[in-house]
Amino acid sequence: MIAFITSLRHPDNAADYDHIEKLLRQSLRSIEAQSDDDHVTIIVGNQAPSFVLPPGAHFVEVNFPPPLPVNGLHADRSGFVMDKGTKIAIGLIAAREYSPHSVMIFDADDFVHRELAAFVNSRTASGGWYIERGWIYSARRNGYRAQERFNRTCGTSFVLPYAAYEVPEDLDVDATQQDLMSSFGEILPNILGAHRNALEWHAEQGRTVMPLPFRAGVYHVDTGENHSLKSLPGVIRPWNDRFGRAFAITPTRSSLSSILSCYSPRAFLHEVYRAVRRKLLPVVRSLRRNIVPETTDSEL
Repeated sequence: MIAFITSLRHPDNAADYDHIEKLLRQSLRSIEAQSDDDHVTIIVGNQAPSFVLPPGAHFVEVNFPPPLPVNGLHADRSGFVMDKGTKIAIGLIAAREYSPHSVMIFDADDFVHRELAAFVNSRTASGGWYIERGWIYSARRNGYRAQERFNRTCGTSFVLPYAAYEVPEDLDVDATQQDLMSSFGEILPNILGAHRNALEWHAEQGRTVMPLPFRAGVYHVDTGENHSLKSLPGVIRPWNDRFGRAFAITPTRSSLSSILSCYSPRAFLHEVYRAVRRKLLPVVRSLRRNIVPETTDSEL
């Protein structure tokens, strides 16, 4: 069995909590659509979803305080990592009763490929997997494009053995944030609350994590609730049936509207800007080095 674990931000740190629930509901569809039913989903948050969860999904409520807002309603990185990391830790504790052999931590607005559970469940001896190549998607534009180095970009990117998380046996789902941070140690900030350098961290621990051989995840942006505030500009592929079936994503625009959105003049202008910037940036850096020489200490 594979356990999918996610967390919900505190309502006080959300611009629109109803929208967060909508994003979660969409994300859960991609898990509910798995071709292999041997999976469980754990959702941890301060407020139970207002909709009925799909079969196999369970909500665990916590009373953790909201991280202090810095960027609008969003917390700074340390507050975000602590909030997410401790909630994921609770999710790992809750998953213990289902005895999963593998765990995938996913962001509550992303999507996973319908064959992911089947692939992982048939390879239980693996030391873990990560998504090196995935997709980035905008429901606002109803389009997507390939995303390389996916694990450096999106938190929905690692499938690891449950044992890799070293879940403390003496903790239960009523544990405090302080207890969780103390008991989980370096695992919490490095792989529960963050993902960008997780692959390198695993390598330092002597764990070999292999890239999945297919694009198994979708990073959902342009939602208005992304902590990164990332968008998807430029020319992208319009939604199509194959993409929709693979990730249980339904279209948000008509075919014509999607084409106009994904191939708009503004999108092409953005691609031209990117191309020019790629060409000119090395020239500008070279000129800067030659025209403005580095200042040494003796010249101060």
